[in-house]
Amino acid sequence: MSFPAMNNGRQTPAVETAADSNLSAFSFISKGWREVRDSADADLRLMKDRANSFKNIAASFDREIENLINSATPTFTVPPIRQSSEIEFMKKLHPKISEFRRVYSAPEISRKVMEKCGPRANLGIDLSRIRSTIAAEVYGTMEEDMKGIIEFNNVRSEKLNEEGQFGEWEPIRVLKTRFREFEKKNSTVEIFAGLKNNEFVEKVKSSLKAICKEPQESKEVPPLDVPELLAVLVRQSGPFLDQFGIRRNLCDKIVENLCSKRKNQLVLHSLVAGEPPAVDPDKINDELDLRIASVLQSTGHCSESGGSRTDFMKPDVTDRKRHVAIVTTASLPWMTGTAVNPLFRAAYLAKSEKQKVTLLVPWLCRSDQELVYPNNLTFCSPEEQENYIRNWLEERVGFKADFRISFYPGKFSRERRSIIPAGDTSQFIPSKDADIAILEEPEHLNWYHHGKRWTDKFNHVVGIVHTNYLEYIKREKNGALQAFFVKHINNLVTRAHCHKVLRLSAATQDMPKSVICNVHGVNLKFLKIGEKVAAERELGQQAFSKGAYFLGKMVWAKGYKELIDLLAKHKNDLDGFKLDVYGNGEDAHEVQSTAKRLDLNLNFQKGRDHADDSLHGYKVFINASVSDVLCTATAEALAMGKFVVCADHPSNEFFSSFPNCLTYKTPEDFVAKVKEALANEPQPLTPEQRYNLSWEAATKRFIEYSELDRILNNEHSSTTIRKSNGKLIARSVSMPTLSEMVDGGIAFAHYCLTGNEFLRLCTGAIPGTRDFGRQHCKDLHLLPPQVESPIYGCYL
Repeated sequence: MSFPAMNNGRQTPAVETAADSNLSAFSFISKGWREVRDSADADLRLMKDRANSFKNIAASFDREIENLINSATPTFTVPPIRQSSEIEFMKKLHPKISEFRRVYSAPEISRKVMEKCGPRANLGIDLSRIRSTIAAEVYGTMEEDMKGIIEFNNVRSEKLNEEGQFGEWEPIRVLKTRFREFEKKNSTVEIFAGLKNNEFVEKVKSSLKAICKEPQESKEVPPLDVPELLAVLVRQSGPFLDQFGIRRNLCDKIVENLCSKRKNQLVLHSLVAGEPPAVDPDKINDELDLRIASVLQSTGHCSESGGSRTDFMKPDVTDRKRHVAIVTTASLPWMTGTAVNPLFRAAYLAKSEKQKVTLLVPWLCRSDQELVYPNNLTFCSPEEQENYIRNWLEERVGFKADFRISFYPGKFSRERRSIIPAGDTSQFIPSKDADIAILEEPEHLNWYHHGKRWTDKFNHVVGIVHTNYLEYIKREKNGALQAFFVKHINNLVTRAHCHKVLRLSAATQDMPKSVICNVHGVNLKFLKIGEKVAAERELGQQAFSKGAYFLGKMVWAKGYKELIDLLAKHKNDLDGFKLDVYGNGEDAHEVQSTAKRLDLNLNFQKGRDHADDSLHGYKVFINASVSDVLCTATAEALAMGKFVVCADHPSNEFFSSFPNCLTYKTPEDFVAKVKEALANEPQPLTPEQRYNLSWEAATKRFIEYSELDRILNNEHSSTTIRKSNGKLIARSVSMPTLSEMVDGGIAFAHYCLTGNEFLRLCTGAIPGTRDFGRQHCKDLHLLPPQVESPIYGCYL
């Protein structure tokens, strides 16, 4: 009984479920139909918009063609036959464009496209027939003078492309390709000659100039391309390839071929400027240098001096003056050659006012000053010593010398009896003034130099060799062995740090890159004394009331040993001969004791200035030294009109041409020359002889033999080139030669060795001279070396 009731209860939910399902299916079908309809409508609107866009593009192109015809018709001045043929071509082209516009802008195009391609198809237009027609017209009617029209059309098309109006049309691309092929087959010189005065062509010229302008004029410099990089590599490898027998002209041809792209641009540039299309290989090289320099400068990389990496003209030449830095190893009041002669050189170089001059001299602490400077003279500050130096100089040159005096830290070595630089001496010349360096005694300055290489910091470095160190060393214990090592060390350091080396005489060792020339003069004061003596003799007065004398630092190596030996050996031959000796020095007591022990007639006096009034009355100056390179006292005695008796030695070769210089070869000859000088009167100097002894002549010789005349007269060195607009730009660095690479290796090895304190001490350096000490920092107001060059990880 209950079963039918249960069955009826299950039928009612089944009927309701079927109805809901039918409703959902109908809703889904309706929704899908709406989406299809909306999608189709969107596709139709899109195609319609594209058709309208193409219609506008065709109309725009039609207007451009009409404007081109209208602008070209009144401006062409070529013969009428060619003009008509060109216009006919444009007229034939115009109907085809108009027909093309009408056909593809018709309303039926959307329906045809839909029927053929379906609702999702992209719009595609077959332009093959139009392309074929235009290409045929171009092939049949194209002539030489049409190049200006097409160039103008290309410029206009490129402008439109940049504005984003439409992409490059296929027929126009064909036109461009055909005319490029035509350009290669025909000479462009005649075309430009025929259209030279055409206004239309003038516009094309201005466009070409804008296209062909040099990359350096643009704000953004394009990078070097592969051919340019290869050209630079081949050109800089010339010295290296030359070692393998590859000739330089072959390298030049390779560079020229690699630079063909730049050559073509130069040809086109010359044609636009109305010049013959000739390309100079040197111009190609200059253009390549400009490209390299501009690319390097565009990187913004700066060197120590604040300029670009290729800015080798380190000093600021806006004032049209070069900078000369003279670095020496001694300073007044120490009356030695390396203190006096560089001072005069700085004064007379600054006198010309063609260059700015800085004299860099050592500063000694108070304890070292007491050992070196005479008469217990000391200075509390560099400014005080500078005033002393300037006052001493102005009293002797007679004019105010406009140059700067700077100081670097130095320490006095008792064993070597000389001043050794402490720290990097080159750092005391600012990078902006690092132009030309004159190193007085370059071997001495660089024995223990641990700093920047001079030739890397300065454009031109000249070394002047003052001292014959080998002669001094040979007198010491194991002197021959020491001299052997010192000789090669001197050669290495001068080769690594100098471009040119001047030797005052042949008495010095032969060094690389060296020439022999006396570049020292005598003070004007001595020449005036000589003129006064000559005037007194003309008036019949007695100019000389005293006999013979010698003046020099009292150390054995300064000729005292040779002098005492000669006088002791011929004491009887020179009976009654008396010699006054003036000088101070470390060996003074020993020299005087030896002379007293040998019972020599020598009268020792304290050292004094050679221009002192007490020395004017002597007639004969005797110098027996064979260790000097060029004795300054000998030149001063000749300038004062005295006789000079000296050895026949390379150090006296410059003086031997003067009639008052009496040279001897043997001890017996020495006795004869002394007697001859005492018995006769010296000859007055001629104006030419006085000039040869002057600092004016010495400065002229120095500028000539050091090649400073070429450096100073050339306002912009070979490291710069001038662009067509007059702007200067630095030339790129050429690959160093094999010799320069060896010099660089020597400098690097020397830098490494001098950085080791143990090796420095083994070779005789003063302890603590790799860097300057606290006292120097206090006196010169310097930061401690640990602050300027900190060693990270160490607590100081």
